[in-house]
Amino acid sequence: MKHIVVTPLQVGQLLQTARKAAGQSQAQLAARLGLSQSRLSKLEQNPGSLTLDQLLALCGALALELSVQERGAPGAAAAATEW
Repeated sequence: MKHIVVTPLQVGQLLQTARKAAGQSQAQLAARLGLSQSRLSKLEQNPGSLTLDQLLALCGALALELSVQERGAPGAAAAATEW
């Protein structure tokens, strides 16, 4: 499923939802990424502090794919779920 993300908070919610859907605790995912559980918690709650490297690492660990496209691109609204 595709999601349109327009705020940092939505990124945190999306990451948290994907982590829970994968059946991973914060401690488990953090260990895979070489982070502390408290750091992962802060990134989920305040994703505005995420670096691009961290975001891509989290996406990779959660089997997510990051895609960027122009607003209003053909098919974007039909294929995406807006938050």
